[in-house]
Amino acid sequence: MRIVEGIWLFLAAVWLIAASRAKKVERRQSFASRLGQVVVLGGAFLALTGDIPYTGILADRFIPESGASIAAGVIVTALGAALAIWARLILGSNWSGTVTVKHGHELVRRGPYRAVRHPIYSGLLLATLGTAIAVGELRGLLGLVLACAGFWWKSRTEETFMQQEFGDRYTRYQHEVKALIPYLL
Repeated sequence: MRIVEGIWLFLAAVWLIAASRAKKVERRQSFASRLGQVVVLGGAFLALTGDIPYTGILADRFIPESGASIAAGVIVTALGAALAIWARLILGSNWSGTVTVKHGHELVRRGPYRAVRHPIYSGLLLATLGTAIAVGELRGLLGLVLACAGFWWKSRTEETFMQQEFGDRYTRYQHEVKALIPYLL
């Protein structure tokens, strides 16, 4: 689990360093919308972390504890983090932790954005799946479900902003490229 925690800390460090290069915000999602997303995603984080002693059904295992299951979880977590970091670097100064439109915002369609419209969310969800596998307890699956709900909510908000900003260009992008999983979803 220390390796999984290290992957998440590395991802957070990349986010903090890259955040200093963001463009000026022109429009931002409402405080209430952001707060709701933070609560749901925070719940996912709490379910996945081992800092809380879980009991009952949340402590039950959905996958047997073994070196193989932990290794698989670490690999999937690392792959998801790598995708999220790649997408974050490609997005560059257009990125924000909240849903925003930036001054001089551009519609990015290169790198992982050719395959999915929200590759950061795809990567974070894949990393969350990997962490759930490494944890191996039902609380990990609860965290995954909460993360899916939180990123679905955030992506819907983002889709509205991008549609308003880019109009027909974004509509074409929506028809050409799936939101989270290439060719599927």
